[in-house]
Amino acid sequence: MRVLHVYKTYYPDTLGGIEQVLFQLTRGLAGMGIENRIFTVSPDPHPAVIVRPESQVHRARTTVEVASNAVSLQALMQFRAHLRWADVVHYQFPWPFADLLHEVGGGMRASVVSYQSDVVRQKWLLKLYRPLMQRFLRSVDAVVATSPGYVRSSPVLGALPRAPRIIANGMDEDTCAPARPETLARWRAEVGEGFFFFVGVLRYYKGLHVLLEAARGFDGQVVIAGDGPEADELGRQAQALGLANVRLLGRVDDEDKHALLQLCRAFVFPSHLRSEAFGMSLVEAAMHGKPMISCDIDTGTSYINVDGVTGWTVPPADGAALHDAMCRLQANLPQATAFGVAARERYHQLFTARHMAHAYAQVYEDVLRQRIAGRTP
Repeated sequence: MRVLHVYKTYYPDTLGGIEQVLFQLTRGLAGMGIENRIFTVSPDPHPAVIVRPESQVHRARTTVEVASNAVSLQALMQFRAHLRWADVVHYQFPWPFADLLHEVGGGMRASVVSYQSDVVRQKWLLKLYRPLMQRFLRSVDAVVATSPGYVRSSPVLGALPRAPRIIANGMDEDTCAPARPETLARWRAEVGEGFFFFVGVLRYYKGLHVLLEAARGFDGQVVIAGDGPEADELGRQAQALGLANVRLLGRVDDEDKHALLQLCRAFVFPSHLRSEAFGMSLVEAAMHGKPMISCDIDTGTSYINVDGVTGWTVPPADGAALHDAMCRLQANLPQATAFGVAARERYHQLFTARHMAHAYAQVYEDVLRQRIAGRTP
């Protein structure tokens, strides 16, 4: 079987959560004998084709970008050739330009959409985009959501004529760089152990300003790793609040990230807006057997972190509630340990890349069989 994966960006241009999902998925599928090709756009597509062990990455040149929506005239010209190669085309949503690609030829192949997130921030553009979006989602052979909660809370998914399938995003441990003893020793000397940890891109919806508020008066250390648009503002806020117990590390590499995950007491994920549709960082924390604190925002974050089982969930943008949850985990090591054990068990049950790849392979087989039979699933 040949699968064409379509998304607006991929390694090495960007290193976000969907890129990680695509890597984990194609790696798992390749291990099952499925051929993968990733079709994406890039502002500098040199080389135009990158051969990776799990996939070939084909990059068309970006023509213009509007409200995070990359558009490529070159991709419009190249897409049909890639479709002729493929048995199944698999879109990662949202990328409005991909809806247009599907219009110009995607219907010639069995098609699957992974619905990663609603369009949240660009509400004025959504009014213009909605007719194309609805046509696209109704024309593909299968829509897959990443958690039951997101299906319940998304007005778009709830309006589809067929209920989406559920396949959680996943990650396999053997793809993560293990921390060497010297790396652990270096971070132990710099930030200690038993701190509360966040890692991710510092974006507006991550709720890190609330985490800084929650750190005031907290009898413990908070370590924040990552870079992004909110980095400077967070630095100014931490300085204004006089937070001696907060460390802003900036961007760290994979080995450093996993060393910090190993050393921390708990993982704090204060995302407060629905733009945080899943949370691959929570999957990494669960993989490390760490208790978690996250916000209940009716998305996949509460599917990964189950309140009272793997950690605590708190109301969004509530600094006092977040502070209280941190204090409870700080004061109760046995409970924190039990949450961490449960988090790792849940990771193995639901959030491995192996599980994700096998589930998607079944979807591909289903839509191909239904195409051959001449029926809509």
